[in-house]
Amino acid sequence: MTVEDDSASRPWFAACRGSRKRKRSTDAVLQQRQASPVVPPSSDIEEYYSRAYSQIKDHARMEAYRDGILRHQPLISGKVVLNIGCGTGILAIFCALAGATRVYAIDESALAVRVGEVVKENNLSDRMTVLLGRVEDVSIDEKVDVIISDWMGDMLLHKSMLPSIIFARDKWLKPGGFIFPSHASLYMALFTDADGYHESIDFWHDVYGINMSAVLPLAKTSAFGDTYTETISKASVLTLPILVKQVDCYTITIQDFESVTNFSVSSLLQAPLHGFAFWFDVSFSGSATYSPNHHLQLLPEISADRQAQGSSHSHWEQVPGEILLSTAPGEAPTHWEQTVLYLYDPIELKQDQKMVGSVSLSLITENCWLLDIHLAHSTGGLAHIETTIML
Repeated sequence: MTVEDDSASRPWFAACRGSRKRKRSTDAVLQQRQASPVVPPSSDIEEYYSRAYSQIKDHARMEAYRDGILRHQPLISGKVVLNIGCGTGILAIFCALAGATRVYAIDESALAVRVGEVVKENNLSDRMTVLLGRVEDVSIDEKVDVIISDWMGDMLLHKSMLPSIIFARDKWLKPGGFIFPSHASLYMALFTDADGYHESIDFWHDVYGINMSAVLPLAKTSAFGDTYTETISKASVLTLPILVKQVDCYTITIQDFESVTNFSVSSLLQAPLHGFAFWFDVSFSGSATYSPNHHLQLLPEISADRQAQGSSHSHWEQVPGEILLSTAPGEAPTHWEQTVLYLYDPIELKQDQKMVGSVSLSLITENCWLLDIHLAHSTGGLAHIETTIML
């Protein structure tokens, strides 16, 4: 069986890896972040603008939040809303237009000053208050009915604002209040990328007729020494998704960030394994109850037409009527894309070959929210360990 060719639409190495952030020592990162001011200087506004622009141009993100607010308008109309990390302020404005009596929009970047101007220009000053600073440092003199935030980071938890959600929930959310989005699931799956591996690694065996294999160790270290954010095709996914972690914003604590998940999966087809891909989905259920494993799953049934095409891939299905923001392969693209961890050397997998292992997530420090990933896996009698720190 073969995997659909996606190389033409995704220049895997040359276009993707050149601008990526490389790993630095943990000490250097901690020193830099601990020395940073609580409120970034105005000179950093370009960085925040760039981030806000990518978020607001993310149609999947924007439509999920808009639809979630409209679907649950009765929970917002006439209520007090807190928007954490408001960015451009558009989610806070959505809530004001949905009938919120008062909306507090908080952001620690200098971009919040511009949000205040946007509020005035849209005649919402009587219902919206913009606060510059961290949610842990600002003052609000009343409890709130709703907390809304785009709190998710890469791989859901990396550099996320979930700690701020926990702080605000415990300090300001009324009993029976609501959080949007309220629940999240982090998934992992094995994937293959033979064309990309050949383009970035194998070509060193013959460069214009010259054997440059001596460069291979450096090439592998450069290409596979860290996690990366990129888009992978659904056709490249080799296994059913593994549920790595669930987040319930109503009950999660800082201590719950650390987790260990054991897994056992079988390859859906014969192909080289090149790495592990992570993605997440979040639910705008508006409820404190949640059905795990419902929102995004690979169906085991294989349609006859896909079998005829020589592919054993299942397809994803969303529960009807549920408002879901998904960053899964094959879904509408988002600025989060997928987080991938490449193997230093590929592993040849046969169809139905089993892999067992565990993936551990932990925080390096409560001040910086660096995410440490420890992945142990074995197949065919061989054991491997991959460890990385997302910076």
